[in-house]
Amino acid sequence: MKTPWILFFCSLLPGLGDTLNCSSPTPEALFDSLEKELFSKKLLRPVKSFSETLKVTLEAKLAGILGVNEKSQSLTTIIWLSQKWNIQGLSWDEKECGTSKVSISREKLWIPDISISEFMEEDKSPKTFYVHLNNHGQVTDDKPVRVDSFCKLDIYTFPFDIQNCTMTFGPYLHTGNAELTLQESREVLWTKGEWELKNIQVTASILEIPHGNYSEIKYYFILRRRPILYVVNLLLPSCFLITLDLFSFLLPPATTDRSAFKMTLILGYTVFLLIMNDLLPVTGHGTPLLNVFFSISLALMVASLLETIFITNIQFRSDNYVPVPHWLSVLVLRYLAAIVCLPRKRRSTRLTVSLSPEPKGMTCVFLVCLLMLAL
Repeated sequence: MKTPWILFFCSLLPGLGDTLNCSSPTPEALFDSLEKELFSKKLLRPVKSFSETLKVTLEAKLAGILGVNEKSQSLTTIIWLSQKWNIQGLSWDEKECGTSKVSISREKLWIPDISISEFMEEDKSPKTFYVHLNNHGQVTDDKPVRVDSFCKLDIYTFPFDIQNCTMTFGPYLHTGNAELTLQESREVLWTKGEWELKNIQVTASILEIPHGNYSEIKYYFILRRRPILYVVNLLLPSCFLITLDLFSFLLPPATTDRSAFKMTLILGYTVFLLIMNDLLPVTGHGTPLLNVFFSISLALMVASLLETIFITNIQFRSDNYVPVPHWLSVLVLRYLAAIVCLPRKRRSTRLTVSLSPEPKGMTCVFLVCLLMLAL
């Protein structure tokens, strides 16, 4: 994964003091000097003059994906945010002051106002109360941020969908330019649960408005859903029930077991869909293809039950109907049968001889003839 480094050039304000002089290499002496030269000017941006800009380096690392809410169209992540900037003119001698790095309360320093444009809820991440300041005047502000950001989801191919969520970092009040550098990172991102991170892309842009230009850095998080849960709990049971419905045509239609079996399958499939309804995403922007598959499957099962009822009705009540017209018989058995590849009934070449008793009149004639020949 590539770690983006974002440099924001913020606005200009008056400068601060020069190199600190510590009376002794003790924490008390260093903090007394910082109180005099730095803490009293916490409302000012740490630049020497209005003609200079302040460079703020922002490093954002995605620590984990907590979840994606399809209904509210939101992405919940944990981001480790690191900001670095230099206080111009501030430095001290490590040997003279006794240390090269100290921890200072955030309330005593000026903090950049970099925010995320897609925030949907109040930041509920743990609060950090301290920042690090080294002897060269560099301030490092590391903190975890729980981000509930807006993400437009496309769930048409659910559960095999891939989502692209955007996070835009930028200053809230300060105008300026932005530079972006990418560095390789060997850190491994471990994600548990339904989603996994496939890639991160970063682009830099300038938002032009009438009273100034604002720097924006956009992160594109490419997420892929793990479909195994939905395949096992939704697709496979549905396919099994549809297969059973197809094999039910092997049952003889003369018995009532076939229609009862089909009605039991439809009832079981309906209960299955009601139980698994919570696993399906609900949005107002589209319908997943999986929902269409379930609806078509249920419709086919109902159609097969109606077909069974129709066949049973024809079989047991055929004596009550008039004979089929000759033209309809020719149309169905000769022409429509060829369309559905139904072979024609072959004519029989057998000769059928019917042996039945002779009429009484013919028997009398035969006997009279025999009598005449005898005479």
